[in-house]
Amino acid sequence: MDYQDFFKIKDDWNIKIEELKDEQLVHYGSNLLCGNGYLGYRGTLEEWGKDEYQACVITDTYDMADGKWRELSNSPNALFTEVKIGGEKLGDYPDEDLMTTELDFDYKYGVFKRNSRAKNSTAEIVSERFASYDNLHLIANKYQLNNLEENKVEIKLGIKGDIWDLNGSHLENFSGEYDSEKNILYLKANTVEKNIDLITALSFDFKKGDIESLKVENEEKSIYLLLKIKPENKVVKFERNMLVYSSNDLKNPLEKAVEAALEAAAEGYQQLKQEHQHVWDKKWELMDIKIAGNQLDQLAVHFNLYHNVIATPAHSEYLPIGARGLSCQAYQGAAFWDQEIFNLPMFLFTETKTAKNILKYRYHTLDGARKKAKDLGYDGAFYAWISGKSGQELCPSFFFKDVISGRKIRNHFNDWQIHVSPDISYTIWKYYIATDDLDFVVDYGSEILFEVARFLHSRVHYNQYKDQYEIIRLLGPDEYHENVDNNAFTNYQTRYALKKALYFYYKMENEYPEKLKALKEKIDLQEKEVTAWQEIAERIYLPEPDENMLIEQFDGYFDLEDTTAEVLEERLIDKQEYWGWPNGVAVFTQVIKQADVIQLFTMHDIFSEEVLAANYDYYEPRTQHGSSLSPSQYAIVAARLGRAEEAYDYFEASAFIDLMSTNKAVSGGTFIGGVHTAAAGGIWQLIVNGFAGMNINRKGLSFMPILPEEWDSVEFKLNYKANKLKIKLSSDSFTVQASASNKTSVEFKVEDKHYKAAAGEEVNIKI
Repeated sequence: MDYQDFFKIKDDWNIKIEELKDEQLVHYGSNLLCGNGYLGYRGTLEEWGKDEYQACVITDTYDMADGKWRELSNSPNALFTEVKIGGEKLGDYPDEDLMTTELDFDYKYGVFKRNSRAKNSTAEIVSERFASYDNLHLIANKYQLNNLEENKVEIKLGIKGDIWDLNGSHLENFSGEYDSEKNILYLKANTVEKNIDLITALSFDFKKGDIESLKVENEEKSIYLLLKIKPENKVVKFERNMLVYSSNDLKNPLEKAVEAALEAAAEGYQQLKQEHQHVWDKKWELMDIKIAGNQLDQLAVHFNLYHNVIATPAHSEYLPIGARGLSCQAYQGAAFWDQEIFNLPMFLFTETKTAKNILKYRYHTLDGARKKAKDLGYDGAFYAWISGKSGQELCPSFFFKDVISGRKIRNHFNDWQIHVSPDISYTIWKYYIATDDLDFVVDYGSEILFEVARFLHSRVHYNQYKDQYEIIRLLGPDEYHENVDNNAFTNYQTRYALKKALYFYYKMENEYPEKLKALKEKIDLQEKEVTAWQEIAERIYLPEPDENMLIEQFDGYFDLEDTTAEVLEERLIDKQEYWGWPNGVAVFTQVIKQADVIQLFTMHDIFSEEVLAANYDYYEPRTQHGSSLSPSQYAIVAARLGRAEEAYDYFEASAFIDLMSTNKAVSGGTFIGGVHTAAAGGIWQLIVNGFAGMNINRKGLSFMPILPEEWDSVEFKLNYKANKLKIKLSSDSFTVQASASNKTSVEFKVEDKHYKAAAGEEVNIKI
């Protein structure tokens, strides 16, 4: 597949799409998303509507409209525009042949540009917009009509409430007003389930062209202005600002939206853009990864870093990172285990406060996790597989349908896929050893760790015949095989979570006895429970490498039919079939959806290189990579094995999942399109943990670097224990430069040799 079938490269940050393709509309909307963690405005043209997947997803607006799916709501579209020149429509509509359009997107600043030229006249539409990082509620736009041959220009602009929704219309009770004195339009609505007030306001200012007449038009869900404009030197140009606020943001969202719209109009587009770019410049100073020698890969890395940033509600400690970010409503704008294991690591080593906020979100949703555990007959905190604002389970029991029979498929993501809880415990430990932020663990993390340990205590099964603890009826990372026993990844994660809970229990007992006492009283934690955690951690069954050094993914896995994904593809009756449990084509075979045992290796550096190699070689040909999470994890293990080119192949598979639209938008009858935010976060890990070979544990920071032939060098920055490092890897050298502002020296290993970098020092190592 050639990337030029999808886009052209302008430079390291910018892509160009020279011709719109109807089959790519859903992907344009996601890939060319203007976002900032509060809202995501899809990459669509101003004249487009719901049929072209136009949407602006707003965080913290969870609502259920269809009785099944609780998801984020879309705001009405305040950038809607229809143009007529001499009574004839001007615009690029998919079912008409009026214009040709070229799109540009800048991933450094999230700026969307369109340039459309009429086929039957000289007229063109030029437009540019961004979602502000200076004011998260703002989308700023400048719009221009050029080379107009007629003086009769009609423009319909306003706020369109008839929008694209995946699972029912979330807004009702629309009410629109136009304040002619302030030149502000606004549209009020509220969500159907939660009654959240959502306000969309619009301010505008014509820079070229005289308004000859203005008429207000109210529709059932929309408000528009019908304008007749006299061009100035064949040009009509205006700037406008879309502001969105909800009653979850503040008490009077309407007043604030109108005020912010006026302020934005007074500042003007260029000033707003400069303020927005300034915030991005500070982010990239921390987060950028620079690749020399391969511009396509550099662009792909910037694409993925950008999407990981804009998917993350860094402004709040109460909101999750959605599996599709804010690119659409798929996966309900909710957190999976992806959040901690794939999205968070980039922030942990760059924008540490954001990583802390992500973990605080899990603290604030403990009650939801406790409720889920209790509802299923367990103790402690069983975190939701799909977690929204409250932390209560959003994952429906029937996620897919049998596309052949039309019957619903009962999946057990919501009650058997338990590893999400120990995954959170795992990440708390990683946060601690990367930051030395013990206060966070004492004040927040310890309660999570103890409640997860409680859940695991209640979930394990004691096998008296083998005198060991086991975990039965599971669903591991490989989602094709449900109802399995002793999934290796889950069992190892369980022991890890129990041991870390014990570590901090005894640390608090020695160093923070009063805080431990208060916490024990708060959650009614008994000494006998702590003793049980210790016993389970010591006696839980952990699948060990066999005589061939292979770790069995779960009990009986090696007894299943040994075949490949290619063979299973031929068995499908319908290409949209779901492959997994209970009767999909993969269930009774060794074909797996994604990294599982390999996922264990990327997270736990406790196995020999021989074990890694044996399992990589065994599981790699049996993995379909039906999840976007998978390629980056195989790349990391390949890099650790010194297989740079295999790692690079998986880099390509991961980095271009969205850029080249390689993953299907519909599976088992369910829309799962949008940006794969975990894959975006996985690219950072792939480079830093894979090619640079970074690892952290209680012994400290270490690197095992290996560079693919396709790159001359790679450079990135790390924030480690409040010290800043700049790392550069080339084919024959590894350089660590410590910031002059560092308070202490940083010790680290490269290829098992010890080094130290004092503040301001640069250490050059031959490799």
